[in-house]
Amino acid sequence: MATTLSCCFTVALFMVILMESPSSCLANMNVIDKCWRGNLLWQSQRQQLAKCSVGFVSKMINNIGKDVVKYKVIDPFDDPLSPKSGTLRYGTTMIKGKVCITFKNSMTITLQRPLLLSSFTAIDGRGVDVHITGAGCLLVYQATDIIIHGLRIHHCKAQPPSTVMGPNAKVIPLGLMDGDALRLVTARTVWIDHNTLYECQDGLLDVTHSSTNITVSNNWFRNQEKVMLLGHDDGHLRDKNMKVTIIFNHFGPNCNQRMP
Repeated sequence: MATTLSCCFTVALFMVILMESPSSCLANMNVIDKCWRGNLLWQSQRQQLAKCSVGFVSKMINNIGKDVVKYKVIDPFDDPLSPKSGTLRYGTTMIKGKVCITFKNSMTITLQRPLLLSSFTAIDGRGVDVHITGAGCLLVYQATDIIIHGLRIHHCKAQPPSTVMGPNAKVIPLGLMDGDALRLVTARTVWIDHNTLYECQDGLLDVTHSSTNITVSNNWFRNQEKVMLLGHDDGHLRDKNMKVTIIFNHFGPNCNQRMP
């Protein structure tokens, strides 16, 4: 009798496993997740993520190619003026051309000043748990073709005017930073996907000053009074034609205003 019950349990368990097969799971996913999660080789084919974007950002085909530099972050240290090789800031500012940034392992990066991102940069946090916090935090200024995927950005604090290493290894001056998780200023073609943003001093996402062709997807916004700002203000003419897609995001708990 015990043997019969054991056999029945094994068969039932096998049937449950079949029901929860990858194809079954994919059926419940949105179009973005189906695109990359359906590829069992995604860890060795990370650039293919760029083909999964939707909305006004279109497909991020400029982030794919043999000319893309593969850069791995191995050190959570941050030096805002003299970035050390192996750190995130080095990858976003010191490497010329296209770059795909991944992480060796889970880590918390405490920024000393806001982190600027160069054009044609993809930050891919899949497979690890990467927290970014501290001063700033992320700033996309006059840059294009950027992917920010799979990060936890939180507890970002306002910063006084300062200088910082910027794109093309050039030190640039920055004005007052309000303490947003992500700030896009005069940016184009930016895909923000599968990030968790919370508890920053000002807001979680600002898209202003002629920024356009942006897609914000699959992000979790939580524990924030002011969540998102699209457009500098109602009278800012350069933002009248802004194009932003907001899709598959989750808001809350404890989000109170500025939610599209």
